[in-house]
Amino acid sequence: MRFKKISSTLLGLLLSGVALAQYNDSDHEYKKPLKQVLTEIQDRFHVRVKYSEDMVKDRWVPYADWRYKPTAAKTLAAVLAPLDMKVNEEGPNAFKLKYFEYSRITPEEGREKLAYLASQYHDLAGWEKRKAELKPCMYEALKLSPMPAKPASKPIITNKRVMDGYTIENIAIETLPGLYICGSLYQPLKAKGKIPVVLCPDGHFGDGRYRADEQYRCATLARMGAMAISYDLFAWGESLLQFKDEDHRRSLAMTIQALNSFRILDYLLTLKNADSKRVAITGASGGGSHTMLMTALDDRIKVSVPVVMLSSYFSGGCPCESGMPVHLCGGGTNNDELAAMAAPRPQLVISDGKDWSANVPDTDLPYLKNIYGYYGKTELVQNAHFPTEGHDYGKSKRMAMYDFMAQHLNLNINTVKGTDGKVDESKVTIEKYPAMYVFGEKGERLPSNAIHGFEQLEKIFAAAAQNNTASTH
Repeated sequence: MRFKKISSTLLGLLLSGVALAQYNDSDHEYKKPLKQVLTEIQDRFHVRVKYSEDMVKDRWVPYADWRYKPTAAKTLAAVLAPLDMKVNEEGPNAFKLKYFEYSRITPEEGREKLAYLASQYHDLAGWEKRKAELKPCMYEALKLSPMPAKPASKPIITNKRVMDGYTIENIAIETLPGLYICGSLYQPLKAKGKIPVVLCPDGHFGDGRYRADEQYRCATLARMGAMAISYDLFAWGESLLQFKDEDHRRSLAMTIQALNSFRILDYLLTLKNADSKRVAITGASGGGSHTMLMTALDDRIKVSVPVVMLSSYFSGGCPCESGMPVHLCGGGTNNDELAAMAAPRPQLVISDGKDWSANVPDTDLPYLKNIYGYYGKTELVQNAHFPTEGHDYGKSKRMAMYDFMAQHLNLNINTVKGTDGKVDESKVTIEKYPAMYVFGEKGERLPSNAIHGFEQLEKIFAAAAQNNTASTH
């Protein structure tokens, strides 16, 4: 009973915010309010820590004074660890308080992890064994083993437009009963024989697949002789006709986006003019994560160009990139290993100096070169690095991609070059949103069987998975 009385007294003090000097002992875990601890750290180390009041309200640090280290950064890490919080270093003596990010470690930890992974295999046989361990686990982590059955419906294709050297059609594919993925399919206006297929998954940029740089990219690839398709993220674009925008940050989004890409490629490869031997994928940011994931999972993809995403210390902060335990496979992996699973297929990693891909030239690329070296194909993995640029799929990055795609998909890049010998995107028509909608400006053409809401999706997915499991036994 005496312990309960002390605990009640302590609780009262905690709730009232009274200083705990008289309770600063091991019986009470040396607790201090987080806000007080942060103030003391700032004063002791002469640093600044930015935070909102909501982040520190009612939070207490156990054994606070015992967690001090020689530097502010190490002290903050020790103080915040039991609270599942961290700080990002924003400049000299400046930090910002963040909630724990399971998908991000420090660059130093990333290099250590990469070195550890690299030490697990030393030749082609060792690497192939590792890859054989990772791949089935990744499918299971996504809950796509076995793969749900495909709906029997045909794609919905609307509103064909003829542009300068290319055409665009709006397309929707039913990927689970009542679940639709919408996109824009670009094709060359005049093409003979089989043509390459390029998947262009969207990233977390404003305007989604409707934005200008996505249209430039797909239309230019089409003018070079490929069919290119851009498509919505889950619970973005026309997917919002079926779901709320907050549903995008649910873990199942990662699975649905992978399933959507499988289904899109399944369909495109049924087209008479599609060349199954020349299939590529490229996307930036979240689309870059998806590019690496899909290339690792699907051997039909022969060329990959992940943009502003490869990093040994960041696995993608959105649940659509890391919400399922793919990165926990094989005792723990990272995006470098996922990118390496493309080997020896041609891969161009595009990076920049102002995000987490800044270390690609000196950290990630040497690792990839080593893996490709097991196949005697080091020249097939390349890096286009833009040290003064930021996180986008901007023009310079697209130019690097066009050259690589032309080389490895046997595209005619000369058809899109101007008199100066450079790729000219000016003949691309940038369309406004409504022209690209499959289901109409107000969703009036959404099929009657379309599901509505995340709960329905969970039920449909569970039923599809269960039915397919039963059919395999």
